[in-house]
Order: sequence, then C-alpha cells, then structure tokens
Amino acid sequence: MNATYLSSLSKEDLKRFVDSFDTVLTDCDGVLWVENNAIEGSPEVLKKLRELGKKVFYVTNNSTKDRKDYVSKCLKLNYQATEEEIVSTAYLVANYLKSINFRKKAFLIGSAGFAKELDLAGVKYVGFGPDPMPEGLTTLGSLEGGLESLLEPDVGAVLLGFDPHFSYPKMVKAASYLSDPNCLYIVTNTDERFPVSSRLIYPGTGSMVAAISACAARDPLVVGKPNPYVAEAVSKIHPLDPKRTLMIGDRANSDVLLGANCGFRTLLVLTGVTSLDDVDKWKKSSDPEDKKLIPDFYLNKLGDFLQLL
Repeated sequence: MNATYLSSLSKEDLKRFVDSFDTVLTDCDGVLWVENNAIEGSPEVLKKLRELGKKVFYVTNNSTKDRKDYVSKCLKLNYQATEEEIVSTAYLVANYLKSINFRKKAFLIGSAGFAKELDLAGVKYVGFGPDPMPEGLTTLGSLEGGLESLLEPDVGAVLLGFDPHFSYPKMVKAASYLSDPNCLYIVTNTDERFPVSSRLIYPGTGSMVAAISACAARDPLVVGKPNPYVAEAVSKIHPLDPKRTLMIGDRANSDVLLGANCGFRTLLVLTGVTSLDDVDKWKKSSDPEDKKLIPDFYLNKLGDFLQLL
C-alpha cells in the first residue's frame, strides 16, 4: 500500500479510480461531521457520488444513536439517508442477538440509542442508566444480601457501548456476570477516543472496553469496525463486491483496517483521528500488522474530492 494523495492523480487515473467502485461505505464522525457540524464539502461529495450511481452506506462505530436518529442527523446536515443505509454498532449488536435467537436478559452498559435498538429487536435488558458509586467500596459490599443482591437473575450477555454513566458499580456487575463462561461478552467497538474540535480528549468506548476486559479477564466479540461482521450485515441489504467497494474513514485502526480485512479500497481523510505522521510511521515499520493500517489513498478532507469529481 502506498497511501497515494488522491489529488496527485492524473485525470485519467482519477477517472479509473472513480470507475473502480460501485459501493461507498463511509464513516461519520470525523469524516462527514464533527459533533453537530458538517465538515465543509462532505455533503456535496456524497451527493455527487450518488449522482454518479454509487450506493452509499453510513457505517459508524458510534452507538449513542439508533438508526432513526442517525437519519434525522443526516438530513439536518444535508446528507441524504434512509434507515437501510445506516449501519450502526448498536443496530449490529441487536441484530446479532436476534440472529442467534437470544432469549435471556442482557446487562447493558450503553446509551439511549443502544437501548432503542435492543427494544426494536425484542431483546430484554437490565442496567441501563446511571449507577453511581455509593459512599465507599465497603458500602457496596455491605448491602443486604451481599454483593449477590446486586446481580439480576437470567443474565446471559454483557453488552458494552459508549455509556456516559460508566461507573465502578457497572464494572463490578459486568465482571461478575462475565465470571460465568457461558455469558456472552459483546461490544460495539474499541475506538479509544472521539474526534472532537477542541483540545479536550473525549474517551471513547474502547477505554471502557479496556476496563471491563481487564477486570473480567475476558476478550469480547467486537461487532463494529474493523470486524468483517460489518460487511456481512451490509451484504444482506446490498450485494457487496469487495473489489468494487470503497471504505472512507478518518481512523486507521477501524476504518482502514476494515478495508484491509475485507479487501476494500480505502480512502483516509485527515479531519479526524489518524494523521500523516501515523501513516509515515507505519510505512517505516516492519510489522505486517502496521502495514494493514496504511490506506490506499488519502485526502486532507473529503470535501477536496468534489473538485476532483
């Protein structure tokens, strides 16, 4: 992989590139928008790609909204979208549980969007919402009935997405449920942080996954990018030819790696997490796993693609 600057291509090579894909999978945060603001030029690029006959899917690791909410956000920011075109991790988890005929209760560490997708799939869950730490650890252990009184019966899965109410009691409960080897451990994604426009670091779901995995001594099933399960879900809606699919993203270890895992072409935009310095470091690395993080092409921002089109 060379990480070719897309703007450096000749007109002929650029035309070959555009003609080489029929389907576009695009990340959202850091590619199409940052928080509640569209990134300049991105809406126009997707509109143009649709006009050229490309099929577009929004593939996001963000589990804080359900698909209906994502459609509303897309329309508000001038992106055309239908629920069928939204592939969110909350939906993927709910869809996975439905596909395996899951009948027990799930312990949910997640946000309202995650809960809505579980409701739509008919999955019962407990644990949603704030669970603050009492005065001290000794208080937590001296409840009537002991620690066992904290645990719900018939919990067969721990589900983890971004949770603004993540807390020590939730860690205690999750690790306790997961001490049963038959309890499923499913997470939406392992993104370490959110792309934001300020100097503040917003820890992502991956930070919470690291905490739960450490205390539970378990590795989760990750349904979001870079797991090829994402592509499997899309292929049930629209036939995917990997060689004619373009993955656009801002994060190498989720977006670009999904492309590498599935055989897609990849386009990195520099408006989110991964930088060109990161790419240069991977180019110099002898580790084959680092090589998978190098995109086929890159642009400073997706909007730059418009003038090329």
